[in-house]
Amino acid sequence: MKRSESQAPPIETSDMKIEVRHKPAPGIMTRRLLASCLLVGLVAVSTVCAADDTLPPLKNKQGPQTVDELWAGYDPQKEPLEVEVLKEWEEDGLVCRLVRYQVGVFKGAPSKVAAFFAVPKGGTKLPALLSMHGGGGSAGLDGVVTDARRGYASISINWGGNKLNFGRKQMTYDGPQTDWGKLDATHPPQRNKSNHFAGSLTPDEFTIDSVESPRNSNWFLVLMAARRAITFLEKQPEVDPTRIGVSGHSMGGKLTTNLAGIDNRVKAAVPSCGGSGNILESQTDLPGCVKTKPTAIELACISDNAYIPKITCPILWLSPTNDFHAALDNMAWNWRNLPDDRVRFSISPHLNHHHTNEHGITQYLWFEEHLKGAFKMPRTPQLVLDLKTGDGVPAVTVTPDDSMPVRRVDIYYSIDSHVLSRFWRDARAVKVGKEWKATCPVMSVDQPIFVFANVVYETPAKYRKLANVPGQDNTETFAISSRELSAPPANLKASGIKATDKPERMIDDGSRGWQDWYRLNWGHPPLWHASTRKLRDIKWRGPDGATLQFEIKSQTDSTLVIQIASNAWGAYAPGKPAVDYTVVKELKGSQDWQTVSVSLKELVATDPKVTTPLANWQSVTEFSISPSGPSVKDGQKVKVSGKAWQGPREIRNLRWEGGEYSRQQSADSVLTPEELQKSFNDAIKKSLEQEKLNQKGK
Repeated sequence: MKRSESQAPPIETSDMKIEVRHKPAPGIMTRRLLASCLLVGLVAVSTVCAADDTLPPLKNKQGPQTVDELWAGYDPQKEPLEVEVLKEWEEDGLVCRLVRYQVGVFKGAPSKVAAFFAVPKGGTKLPALLSMHGGGGSAGLDGVVTDARRGYASISINWGGNKLNFGRKQMTYDGPQTDWGKLDATHPPQRNKSNHFAGSLTPDEFTIDSVESPRNSNWFLVLMAARRAITFLEKQPEVDPTRIGVSGHSMGGKLTTNLAGIDNRVKAAVPSCGGSGNILESQTDLPGCVKTKPTAIELACISDNAYIPKITCPILWLSPTNDFHAALDNMAWNWRNLPDDRVRFSISPHLNHHHTNEHGITQYLWFEEHLKGAFKMPRTPQLVLDLKTGDGVPAVTVTPDDSMPVRRVDIYYSIDSHVLSRFWRDARAVKVGKEWKATCPVMSVDQPIFVFANVVYETPAKYRKLANVPGQDNTETFAISSRELSAPPANLKASGIKATDKPERMIDDGSRGWQDWYRLNWGHPPLWHASTRKLRDIKWRGPDGATLQFEIKSQTDSTLVIQIASNAWGAYAPGKPAVDYTVVKELKGSQDWQTVSVSLKELVATDPKVTTPLANWQSVTEFSISPSGPSVKDGQKVKVSGKAWQGPREIRNLRWEGGEYSRQQSADSVLTPEELQKSFNDAIKKSLEQEKLNQKGK
């Protein structure tokens, strides 16, 4: 590794010392570059005359047509990494470094990626992990430090180009950063006006090829950076190069899936919220899914579809049911041919782009098994969806692997074809011998049915007290999921399924706690947040003219910000915007239950530009409560900053009062690519805001 001869004073923090080693601006002078030198007196001037690029020129000016052609001849181990150590320090028995390595030379200039690296001091022959951040994010120091504390060498690469920061240390780094040279694989906003992550393969001044080519995709460039990061790990003296695992979140999840398909040095992989693959608009026989229309070359070279069949290493799918970046239905179809002995699933119910603790821990357990041999993950539970029942009600049977103690089995199903906004009903499984059974009544045979199951196991004692990243806590249980199964309306009708279910005014009586909700910031009393999509389900949708009521306890005077999301992801009206409505309720301190009522006329759009009231409950996609949140006052958007909540956080008897059922019909909708992209960008912003709260430990 290259180190600067000059050394800046150490940066002091509360619990660590960082030794700053800035490398002077390097010249482009390596063994791969031809240079000529002209000596004038005592002054030497170095000039680059020519350079051999990492990638050969195209043959016949035609880009690769398959994923095999795209990667043919590329050797990520061939070129020198030209590693720079930008910072180095020790903390808590770990050696930590901020490094930068060379991805390659493109258009005569080097492309370099910065990264955090951490390793237990004195460690030898350690398993190693590569992690890749999501869109809009940056390399995570907290993650590599946590990995190192768990006994791994770990690197997190800053492919997106955002300024590096030191996570929970609340420090920024102003030294050399990721520099893509004459290319631009940073995540938007970027120098390049064209976003080459979003499908465009047309040439411009920042692309490798001057013709339309998959080598112009930023996904290709970042995958090269990831493959070079594996080479970096291989060369570290503390690392066992035969035990390297890969994980990534969101865009990093897609990168993880693709990397597992093309680099046999990956011995285990965990994509989080990414890598579900494309379902084509022409695949109308598949219910649900997010369906798009990629070009033939994108499908052959850039789409997950091209990489998934090539995966040979053990891989764990880690994603929630309602993820905006990795649609569960897409994964169920595109991953269907990966055998059970190679793949596991861990699917958090109700969440979008986050995981519950009992699902999040499975990533660590997966690497413990396949990189350390210290754990044995239970097999994928077997799930059977029976449509030919005597009473016309779909039935589900789950057979879990009982090699470890099973705490419970949760069977979830939905009749909503909109994968991003659907509510997953708990079918309330009952144990019968070694199997768990449930019935799944439907309200219409004109809607498909979707079903999966979670088997919840006891976490072994040695994994109940772990070092964790902010936002993740230890857990006494972990969950492994079945595959998702579905059946279209035609199959329901042909099998004799009947519409036996009916609407209910009681949405949630509170007897099962937060079973039908998802929760965020639960450890931070002023910011806790509970949401449910149950009002989206036709069974619990609001009657016209009804009032929404529930009961809640608040031991002290508090505020409660209630939010109603309408038409999220175009669930009811494609082409029309999603609108959030809110009302703030003042609660008096009491040991007794208090009744809260919400009427349509009270709700105000959180966007002051929207003056149209919410006409009815038919377009509601989500209901949320929190002590804090957005509101509107005197025509201006304001933020309600609630006090720390005292006492238990629980509600009961969430229900509809009054009104009439007149329009209880499901709505099937499909977003245009433009609408999908806008909603996607908005979701990234919300996800990044939540990650910042998690990083602060809130």
